[in-house]
Formats: sequence, C-alpha cells, structure tokens
Amino acid sequence: MTDAAVALDLAPSSVSQQIRILEEALGVALFVRGPKGMRLTPAGQRLQGWARSLLDQAERATRDVRGERRRLRLGALETLAGSHVPQVFARFAERRPDIDLEIHSDRARDGLLTDVIEGRLEAALLLDSGDDIGGLGFPAPAEPLAFIDLDPVPLALVSAPTHPLAGRGTLAPEDLQHERLLVNVPECSFWLAGNKILGAGPQRVKVGGVPVMRAWAEHGLGISLLPRFAVADSLRSGALVQLALPLPNLSLRLVWREDQESLPGVRDILYAAARP
Repeated sequence: MTDAAVALDLAPSSVSQQIRILEEALGVALFVRGPKGMRLTPAGQRLQGWARSLLDQAERATRDVRGERRRLRLGALETLAGSHVPQVFARFAERRPDIDLEIHSDRARDGLLTDVIEGRLEAALLLDSGDDIGGLGFPAPAEPLAFIDLDPVPLALVSAPTHPLAGRGTLAPEDLQHERLLVNVPECSFWLAGNKILGAGPQRVKVGGVPVMRAWAEHGLGISLLPRFAVADSLRSGALVQLALPLPNLSLRLVWREDQESLPGVRDILYAAARP
C-alpha cells in the first residue's frame, strides 16, 4: 500500500479509501486484510489481469489521440543483445516502419520475465531448454507465458590449448571431476546448463560474465561452458580450443503474454524474431 501511495503521490490512507470505493462499486472484497498485511482474494486476482489490460488500452488510447507513434518493448538477456537482437530489430523495422521498437537488455532473467508479466515489456528473448519455461533449471514464472523456440544455441566447453584435456579424445562428465569450471552466478544460463550437463563434479570458480569467463579460460585458469557464438573468434584464432565433450543445444526462446498477442505489432515481433 505504501509503495502504491508513493507511485501515485498520494497518502496511504487515500489509496486505501480508493480501494474500498472500488470494492463497494464491484460488490466484492478484493483483499483479505490481516495483522500481517493484505493479500488478494480470488476476485482480486481476476481483477488484476483485467486491470493490466485496461491500463494497456488506456495508454494506447492516449498515444493514439495525441498522434504519437506506437512503440513496442522487447527485452533480451545481455548475452543475446549483441548476437541475436540486431537481426530481429532490422527485420521488425522493415516490416513495421510505423512502430518504434525499444530494446531493453538485462543480466537478470527474472527481471525480464517479471517485466513481461507486468506489461513493461511486450516480449523477451532468453535461453532455456525443455518443453516448458524453466526447463533449464530456473523457477517457472509467476504466471503462465506463451513462448516459441526460435533457434538452437550450441554450447562449447572450452579451455586454453595448453590444458591437459585439450588433446584428449571424447570426454565424459566424470573426466571433469577435479577441473576448475569458470562460472558467473548461479542464476546464469551457463551455470544452470553446467549443472544439468556436468553435474556437481567440477569445482565452480566464480569469475564474472561471459567476457571474463572467456578471458580466464584463454589464460589457462580453468575450463568454461559458454555459447559457441561467444567464443567463435577465440576458437578461430587458437586462443581457445573446444574440448571433446558431447553437448546438447540450448534454445533461443521468445516469451510473451498470450493476452497481448493481438496488440498491433506484437505478431510482427514474433515474425521478426523467427528465422527469415
């Protein structure tokens, strides 16, 4: 309640009064009020979905009567912002020059999913696997989202050419039991992929994001599991070699709220994100 009051520049008592007026008008309770705070009733949860749609429509109506250009907001993991988003942006601009596409990159997947659910983004690109959102190992979003898998994203387990495993034939996860695996944070897509593929065996060494993991691997400080597109130049130059461990692909996954799919331009994001 306090956060809402701050956002609306009102006193908390004024926000409480507005909610009670709305409850009286609807003839139902929207919140259960108790000593530990407030939580939505089933009716309040249903109204929450309607409220998002009504607010979205009000914003679009305002922009339309003012003659402002429409805009759509696409989120993407920072890892994908330089590798996959430019093609999406170019194809969307060609299809819909009348709509401005805004790109929002984020290191945190949870933030992107929350922004899609709460309507701050129309869609988001992330990495995942399996048949449902979260198959890679992260928690499923708070509300169901629609998604489509666009492209496979090959992984590469890499090391410096001088690493003892560099000249070995086909490896198995148990061969990495005592290796130093350079990682970022537990929420990182490649940390999660390492958990699924390599198990708990390798010693995790936190070093930072993709550029840092790649650089440390080039200096012989450990091995790293990264998307092949992020290490392609290093592999070509010989600064890194790919270890012979068979790896599954991740999926480049586009997610959106199904009730937003009919908005002008949203389908064009879907078409632009897909392969040409």
